[in-house]
Amino acid sequence: MVRRAAGTVVAEGWSVRPKGARVSEHKLAPGDKAPDFTLPDADGKPVSLSSLRGQQVIVYFYPAAMTPGCTTEACDFRDSLSSLAAAGVTVLGISPDKPDKLGKFRDRDALTFPLLSDPDTKTLQDYGAYGEKTLYGKKIVGVIRSTFLISAEGTIAKAYYNVKATGHVARILKDLGI
Repeated sequence: MVRRAAGTVVAEGWSVRPKGARVSEHKLAPGDKAPDFTLPDADGKPVSLSSLRGQQVIVYFYPAAMTPGCTTEACDFRDSLSSLAAAGVTVLGISPDKPDKLGKFRDRDALTFPLLSDPDTKTLQDYGAYGEKTLYGKKIVGVIRSTFLISAEGTIAKAYYNVKATGHVARILKDLGI
């Protein structure tokens, strides 16, 4: 565990909220404009959502690279990537991990889509994917596993909050008719 400012304890993408800390309850819904972002990928190269206008994009947020649930979810996206690409859908994964850890995750699991780094959690917060949640019976503040289908026009087509890592990609494929 690492101790950060204001007494927050952080470990693998989650933290215990200090007493009195504020958490956004902001959630996106279909029809909302997708917040734009520019984040570094696993190689440190910037990737912007706005550069993908004109195509559907799945943006999924996960707590920590190389953990069991996040690995399952990432590998499910990897294994479904050809079907998604054939349907014109691009996949981006975002976590608070630094680019070097994302590179190790990508290489270890042969992930073939961009993994983006959001260590200050601004983009996570903009999407309502960072906030209070319950983990092992305790209230904590951290990444809320969430996925968004963004239309070619840049609006939220579907928003999935508090998803389970296992079976989540199959649900998205079904919802997309793939």
